[in-house]
Amino acid sequence: MMKVGIIQMNSGADPVQNMDVLQTSLQRLHQQGVKLALTPENALVFGDKQDYQRHAEPLGHGPIQRQLAEMAHQFDIWLVVGAFPIQNDNGRLSSASLVFDNAGHLRGSYDKLHMFDVDVADAHGRYRESDYFQAGDQLATVDTPFGCLGLSICYDVRFAPLYHALRAQGADILTVPAAFTRVTGQAHWEALLRARAIETQCWVIAAGQCGEHSKGRQTWGHSMIIDPWGQVVASLGDDPGVTWAELDLSIGESIRRKMPVLDHARLQTQLK
Repeated sequence: MMKVGIIQMNSGADPVQNMDVLQTSLQRLHQQGVKLALTPENALVFGDKQDYQRHAEPLGHGPIQRQLAEMAHQFDIWLVVGAFPIQNDNGRLSSASLVFDNAGHLRGSYDKLHMFDVDVADAHGRYRESDYFQAGDQLATVDTPFGCLGLSICYDVRFAPLYHALRAQGADILTVPAAFTRVTGQAHWEALLRARAIETQCWVIAAGQCGEHSKGRQTWGHSMIIDPWGQVVASLGDDPGVTWAELDLSIGESIRRKMPVLDHARLQTQLK
C-alpha cells in the first residue's frame, strides 16, 4: 500500500507562476504522506508555439528541470511531470512526460505518441499539436519502488493498443496527464479512463488541466484515480486542487489471476 496523488492545475504560459502552484501542491501532498504524484499535461508551460519554444530545454538539463528535481527531493516524492517541451537534437520539440525519483534523479521520459490534430466545437476550434511538437515513436515504462509505471499523455488515451502494450511490458500503474478540452472531456474523459483500467487491469492515475486559458482554451479538469476494476476511488471537480488515494497493487494481481483477459486475447497489435 502507498499513497499516490494527482495535481489539477489551471496553468498559463509563465513557468514561474506555474512552479509556485506546483510547489504548494506538492507540499500538501507531502503532508498527506503521498509518495508518487502526477501533474497535468503542460503543467509548467501552457501557451502557444512561441511559449513552448522559449522555455524548452534539452532532456535532463536546464533551470526548470533542475527546479523540478529539487522539489522531488525536497518533498521526498516521485514526481511525474505530465508534459514539458523538450528540445531535441534535430531542432524540433517533443512533448515529454518526465519522471523524477525522490532523490531528484531523472529516471525516465516519454515523448507523446499521438498528436491532438482535431477540430472541436469550442471557442478555440482548431487544434494542431503537430504544429508545435514532433510525435514520439517509443513506448516508455519506468520501474519504481511502488510498481512499474506505464507513461502516456492526454490524446493517447483514445488509443487502447498503446495501453495493452504498456501492460505487456509490465506496467502496473498507467499515468494519463492531460489538458482535455471541456467539450471532449465532458463527453469522453471518464469513460476512456475507466475503459483503459478495465482492459488492462491496471491502476490509472489521471491529472488534468481545468478552467479557462488563453486563446479561448477551456479544459475539463475532473482528475481521478481509478482502480483495476474500473472504479473511481478519488476525483476532483472543475477547480485546481489535489487529491490522493491508497494504491494496492495486489488488487490488480488478484483480478488478473481470476480473469486473465490479456492471456485470452486473440488479436494482438504490435508497437515498438
